[in-house]
Amino acid sequence: MEEKFKLDRQTMALRVAKEFQDGDYVNLGIGIPVLASNYVPAGREVVFDSENGVLGFGEIHTAGQGDPDFVNAGGQPVSIIPGTCFFAHDESFSIIRGGHLDISVMGGLQVSEKGDLANWLVPERQIGTIGGAMDLAAGAKRLIIVMNHTTKDGEPRIVKKCTYPLTGVECVDLVVTDIAVIEVTKKGMVLKEVAPGWTPEEVQKVTEAKLIVAPDCREIEL
Repeated sequence: MEEKFKLDRQTMALRVAKEFQDGDYVNLGIGIPVLASNYVPAGREVVFDSENGVLGFGEIHTAGQGDPDFVNAGGQPVSIIPGTCFFAHDESFSIIRGGHLDISVMGGLQVSEKGDLANWLVPERQIGTIGGAMDLAAGAKRLIIVMNHTTKDGEPRIVKKCTYPLTGVECVDLVVTDIAVIEVTKKGMVLKEVAPGWTPEEVQKVTEAKLIVAPDCREIEL
């Protein structure tokens, strides 16, 4: 059977960036999330925050460029633009815990049908670190999770109940994967968009949680 098309990391980040509105303060986590700073829609001013004490940075530099002391959460040098500022960790977490972030974007290991998030520990490997994930899950006004829809072994990451240690309870608002965009609502998980070549039925087959197909469910728009 021919493998179906899936979005790559850069395209997933591009789709996430479409959620950023003019004037938003946005924290980008390690991995795919940090890539979203390269794809801010034209005409929108977005202020990016990193828990390591940087606020208002720009795009990621290409390899060999930029100052290695000015980095995002993933350790990648970022462009310094007018208004960029730097501060200590205590001030960084005051921003997060004070409710000043409009959006937090993080990677995920599992998301439950109620919006519970597990993203800091893989129990069978005993590999993981919590970092500021719990603070970001609880402190941001909106939480977007971007991740592959299944594990490397084909197991669902969007599940009825998380089996991995939780980062936050009922905190996820939107999930962007390599095959779908899913909104978490009080009525359940709503399938809003599917990757090119995918049907809602095919997405459901690799999703443990029950999906509600939106009446206007469409192909992912980039």
